[in-house]
Amino acid sequence: MTDGTVGDGDGLAERLKEYEGRPATAGGVGRDPVNAPMIRHWCEAMGDTNPAYRGPDAVAPPTMLQAWTMSGLSGHDGRPGRSGTYDELFALLDGAGYTSVVATDCEQEYLRPLRPGDEITFDSMIESVSGRKTTKLGTGYFVTTRMDIRAGGELAGTHRFRILKYAPAHRSPKTAEVPRGSSGTARTENAGAGSGRPRPVINRDNAGFWEGVERHRLLIQRCTDCGALRFPWLPGCGACGCPDWDTVASGGEGTVYSYVVMHHPPFPAFDPPYAVALIELAEGVRIVSNVVGVPYDEVRIGMPVRLAFQRYDEGLVLPVFRAAERAGARSGEGG
Repeated sequence: MTDGTVGDGDGLAERLKEYEGRPATAGGVGRDPVNAPMIRHWCEAMGDTNPAYRGPDAVAPPTMLQAWTMSGLSGHDGRPGRSGTYDELFALLDGAGYTSVVATDCEQEYLRPLRPGDEITFDSMIESVSGRKTTKLGTGYFVTTRMDIRAGGELAGTHRFRILKYAPAHRSPKTAEVPRGSSGTARTENAGAGSGRPRPVINRDNAGFWEGVERHRLLIQRCTDCGALRFPWLPGCGACGCPDWDTVASGGEGTVYSYVVMHHPPFPAFDPPYAVALIELAEGVRIVSNVVGVPYDEVRIGMPVRLAFQRYDEGLVLPVFRAAERAGARSGEGG
């Protein structure tokens, strides 16, 4: 269909199924070998201090598996082995009206550790295209890509990446009520028109965090063995390996540790330019979130911020951060 109408006419489902099993990349080559500087940057960004990732016998963190295959800001143009399969599939879905995309989840399987000096090669394929599905975001198709990653010709791991290509559902803006005198640590604010805002992927490892957000509490995991705090939520402690934990609620105070201003790409649920910041909470952990209530070009490293909760529609509340001096001024409005 080429008129922008969403549907399964013209045998769309059958045409999509024809892409299953087709290669997207054959004989791809990693831009760089596995190397210590990238491992160090990754560990610093993730706050991972595991000694296995340092020293002469270091290995790469397993979750870096896909990082060694990424092409960087220059994109895939000119890289060996890339076919037009993925682009063709996306063009077919775009033409049928499924013009929005959101990543939903990924799965990784680790078969051998990667070490500095390993040369990376990879192949990827369209593993599956679902039937048409209806979600809160809208109606669309789940596309799963499988990538086999090799080191020195030996299979090191498999990365499955799943996206939803969809037509956004139309929602009316909702007005959120601002509770008074609840915890005293955060406000709930209405985001205005928030239709199409991507939903977080909720699983058994992070469900408790999102339940806390629904109650306007930002919960941080705490290891019951060594007492280390951790965020984002993980199934075990990165410091001592203990699988047991409880939670503490953030007091809501923080500072901007780093930030970027997003100008591109445009997406219906967002209104660029806007600031995305890495917030260091007073408790010592960091969270990625939006800085709101202040012009994007006034956000600065070291800026004090305070937690707020922003409602996007009846089913989505997210933690955001407001410049502390402005949050203080607003809290006094209305007596």
